[in-house]
Amino acid sequence: QVQLVESGGGLVQAGGSLRLSCKASGGFRSIDSMAWYRQAPGKQREVVTRITRSGTTNYADSVKGRFTTSMDNAKEMVYLQMNSLKPEDTAVYYCNADVDLGYGRGLHDYWGQGTQVTVSS
Repeated sequence: QVQLVESGGGLVQAGGSLRLSCKASGGFRSIDSMAWYRQAPGKQREVVTRITRSGTTNYADSVKGRFTTSMDNAKEMVYLQMNSLKPEDTAVYYCNADVDLGYGRGLHDYWGQGTQVTVSS
């Protein structure tokens, strides 16, 4: 059973920084890509960043220049460095992974349980 566990959320003042981490574990062949989503109260879940195993990254316009994602393939972890945080970044942040289960089972989508990020003004 593949599991994703996030860590690093918390409360920070506007302009501050936080670093989120997500660790994948369980029986699988490899991770194809990992992403961070967020969901603010009363809003739909939105993608924040995505990174492929080869290192290709994509960012939502709202976080470009402030957030940086990276992936450690050996450790099967993804990170989200968040700088210059704004109150509107407040949300539950979720880790997502497209995982190759191997043995012909193909790619499957998994989610973490989420970690709260709160930015005070």
